[in-house]
Amino acid sequence: MLEIVGLTKRYKNSNFYSVKNLNLTLNEGEIFGFLGKNGAGKSTTIKCLTGILPFDEGTIKVCGYDIQKNPIEAKLNIGYVPDNHAVYENLTGREYVNYMGNIYRVPKDIIKERIEKFANLFSMSHAIDNQIRSYSHGMKQKICIIAALIHNPKFWVLDEPLMGLDPQSTFEIREYMKEHKRQGNCVFFSSHNIDMVEKLCDRVAIMNRGQLMEIIDVKKFMAESSVPLETYFLNMTKDSKAKVIKFEDKKETKKKIKAEKIKNKKEIRALQKQTKEQNAMQIKAIKEKERQAKQEKLALQKELKEKNAQQLQVVKEKQRLAKKEIQTIKTKEKDLKKELDAQYKQNVKAQFELLKGKSFSVSDEQNQSVEKKQ
Repeated sequence: MLEIVGLTKRYKNSNFYSVKNLNLTLNEGEIFGFLGKNGAGKSTTIKCLTGILPFDEGTIKVCGYDIQKNPIEAKLNIGYVPDNHAVYENLTGREYVNYMGNIYRVPKDIIKERIEKFANLFSMSHAIDNQIRSYSHGMKQKICIIAALIHNPKFWVLDEPLMGLDPQSTFEIREYMKEHKRQGNCVFFSSHNIDMVEKLCDRVAIMNRGQLMEIIDVKKFMAESSVPLETYFLNMTKDSKAKVIKFEDKKETKKKIKAEKIKNKKEIRALQKQTKEQNAMQIKAIKEKERQAKQEKLALQKELKEKNAQQLQVVKEKQRLAKKEIQTIKTKEKDLKKELDAQYKQNVKAQFELLKGKSFSVSDEQNQSVEKKQ
């Protein structure tokens, strides 16, 4: 029946939102109460959903029709009773209701029939043909209600409908709210009368500082809650429960965003500079470590080179000594060979001389033997 999504409204020259991000859905066949302190955003919401006030953000649909895109179709399904009795006081009650019926495209015979019906229902038959300027506060309220019902709207909206009414008038209006609900329609009204809301409503929304605090199923609440609805309402509408949502002008917002960007850029630059300095220090430290490592490597290479040179010198010395020793051995071997050769020659010579001597002796003996035989 009614669907409000993200409704946001701020009055011109006001620094605060009257309604902020309101989400609300109403169903067919229910009476819905709208509670809140003065200034909570109730009347503003009602004026937005009836198309009287434009709004800044969000969407409102009545019986599936968008109040901004399809205003005529949406308003043909709304019956609105304002809180200020805005009527043409120079007209009679009948003339005013006829005028409203024509606006809502109701056939004349049905208008006549319904005027008689509601005039009797709300005890207005005696005054229906009098000028509205002669009406009391309660009678003006009643003629507004009759005008709102003349086209049998599916969605009946009342802003403080029972304020200042006598008990009989209050009873008559309350009973017709129930009848309108029984016909499958929806009744939406704001009120400060919590006792009546408890008795009449199926569900209740509590507003505080332009914000929807809670939606309550009245029967369930009455069955389960340990405190009465009035006490709960007073607690939910404390100033501490909702902060006033301040409006920020777009220019000021842009300035703040720009200032924030400049601040962020400065912080980024400072961070980049700090990072650069830290990186430079780290690179310097790394280079210093590399230099030290290089020096250590060169020192180690030098030390190894010196050790290798010493070891090479020792090896060379050992090789030299070994070579010298080999030369000595060779010399000794040569000398020994010479000595052996000389000794061999001497032995051979001695043996030769010996053999030679024996040979001469044998020859003499043989010569002597021959001579004897002769």
